[in-house]
Amino acid sequence: MSSSLRFHREQEAVRIELASPDGLPRLSASLLEQLDAELARLLADPTCHGIVIHGSEKCFAAGAEIAEVAALGGVTALAFARRGQFLFDRLAGAGKPAVAAVSGYCLGGGFDLALASQWRVATPDAIFGHPGPTLGLLTGWGGTQRLAALIGQGRALELLLASDPVPADRALALGLVDELVPQEQLLPRALKRARQLAHTQT
Repeated sequence: MSSSLRFHREQEAVRIELASPDGLPRLSASLLEQLDAELARLLADPTCHGIVIHGSEKCFAAGAEIAEVAALGGVTALAFARRGQFLFDRLAGAGKPAVAAVSGYCLGGGFDLALASQWRVATPDAIFGHPGPTLGLLTGWGGTQRLAALIGQGRALELLLASDPVPADRALALGLVDELVPQEQLLPRALKRARQLAHTQT
């Protein structure tokens, strides 16, 4: 099913919702292109001081469209990887804070997107992971490097090779997320954190 972006203005912050009819947003090539264009616009907008990215209650993002990935050849696969890398590098290096508000599954490229954010708030039912190795795939959007920088090379290698899902409480203990909050507090807390981080960076 196709995924799309929805934008919600929250005073000086902007909330980007990854939306999908089945509640499982996927990072297709077209969605990455939309997100890249909108991120460029928001970074140039002086009235936007912070960004919150989230999906549905049951899934932050389910990663790339597997059908698209399976159809890629050598040259197109490299272009697809570079597109995601450029976008997530821009997000990670943005002068405005980006906060990932994670509920439910946060997998593959979705995990890479969360790792590229400066702060991660999650609900107790959040589940993180890179299931790609079980399909003979390895994420190409910078998640391997960011994961190692965040929790150390040994633990990152273990998580990537085992492909085991990481529940929210372990993610917090490992430092993959910065705080856990109940579902009803997720977006308010993420927005508050984005505003706080924006003030510390000005």
